[in-house]
Amino acid sequence: MKAKANKAHEPFVRLVKRKEMKVWQSILLRAGAFLLSLLICGIVSSLITRKGMGYFFTTLVDGVFGTKRRIWNLFHETALLLIVAVAVTPAFKMRFWNIGAEGQVLIGGLCCATCMFYLGGKMNIYALIPIMLVSSMVGGAIWAVIPAIFKAKWNTNETLFTLMMNYIAACLTGFMITTWAPRGSGVVYFEKGNLPKVGNEFLLKIIVVAALTVIMWAYLKFSKHGYELTVVGESERTAKYIGINVKKVIIRTLILCGIICGIAGFLLVSGTNQSIHKTDTVAGRGFTAILVSWLAHFNPLYMTVTSLLVIFIDQGTGQIATLQGLGNSYSDIMTGIFFFIIIASEFFINYKVVFKFSVLKKAKKFAETVPPAPEIETEVKEKEEVEE
Repeated sequence: MKAKANKAHEPFVRLVKRKEMKVWQSILLRAGAFLLSLLICGIVSSLITRKGMGYFFTTLVDGVFGTKRRIWNLFHETALLLIVAVAVTPAFKMRFWNIGAEGQVLIGGLCCATCMFYLGGKMNIYALIPIMLVSSMVGGAIWAVIPAIFKAKWNTNETLFTLMMNYIAACLTGFMITTWAPRGSGVVYFEKGNLPKVGNEFLLKIIVVAALTVIMWAYLKFSKHGYELTVVGESERTAKYIGINVKKVIIRTLILCGIICGIAGFLLVSGTNQSIHKTDTVAGRGFTAILVSWLAHFNPLYMTVTSLLVIFIDQGTGQIATLQGLGNSYSDIMTGIFFFIIIASEFFINYKVVFKFSVLKKAKKFAETVPPAPEIETEVKEKEEVEE
C-alpha cells in the first residue's frame, strides 16, 4: 500500500540539480541560446516591422559592422558597459548586492563635471585631468562606502540602501544642472576639460577599460584581498573563524567598487558625452551591468564576451529602429528577449527536467539488477532446524 501511495504522488515533472556540466557542453548550450535569441528577435521584428527575416539579419549586421565608425562604436560601448560590470563584481562576489552602480557612476560623473565647470579653461588640461579623475574616484567611493558602513555596522539591507542612493544621486545631479544652467534643457555641455583624443575618440577609453578588466581579474584570482572577499561571500562564519575581519572587507571592497564606478563616470562625462544629464549620462548601464556580471559568473574576462553580445544586439537593433522609426523601445525589447533566453540557458545548465516515466524506468531497471532477498519464513525454518 505504501509503494502504491508513493507511486501515486510521484510528480509528472520535477527539477533535479545537475552535477557540474562539462565546459564544452555549457559553451555549446550558451551558444545555442544566443542563436535562439537571435531567431526569436527576428520573428518578433518581422511581426513588428512587417519585413522578412532576411531584412532583420542583414540590417542587424549592417548596424554593427556596416562602417568603420560602427565597428569602433561597438567596442567603445562594450568597454563602457564592461567597466561598470567590473565595478560591481567584487561586491557581488562577496554577496553584497550592490544595486547602486547607476548612482555611483553618476556621482563620479558629477564630480568630474564640477571640476570641468569651475576649472575648465582656467588651468592646463593636463593638470586638470588628474584633478577630474581623482575627484570622480573619491565621489564614487563615498557614494559606495555609505551603504557599506551601514551594512557592516548595523546589518542594514544593502539592496534597498544602494537602490535609494541612485535616486538621491539623480536628484543631486538635477539640482546642480539647474544651478549651472537655470534656463537650459536639463543638460550641461562642456567645451573645456574634455579628454584628448588618442588615435581617435574611442581608443583611449577602450585601452583604459581593457587594463582595468585584466587588473580586476588578477585581483580577484590571485590577491589576498580577492581571496578574503570570496570567503566572506561563501560564509561569514568561516571568514570570522579563520581570522578575517568581515566588516573591514565589506567596507574595503565597496570603496574599490566605488572607485571604479567613479572612473566610469569620469570617462562618460569627460570623454564620451562631454556633458552631464541626470538620466542619460549613465543611461541604465548600472542595471544592465548587474546582469552582465551575473551571466559571466563574476569573471571579468568572461564579462568581455557578455558585454560584447549585449551591445551587438542593442546596436544592431538600434539601426532597425532608426530606419523604421520605431524608437528606443524596440531595441529594449530585443535586448530583453536576449537576456531572457540567456538566463533560461543558465537555468538548464544548473538543473535538468526529469519526467515521471523516466524515473520509474530507472527504478525498475535498478530493481532488476538487485538479487531477490530470501523469504522470512525460510530463514525461520532454518533456524528451527538448527536448534533441534
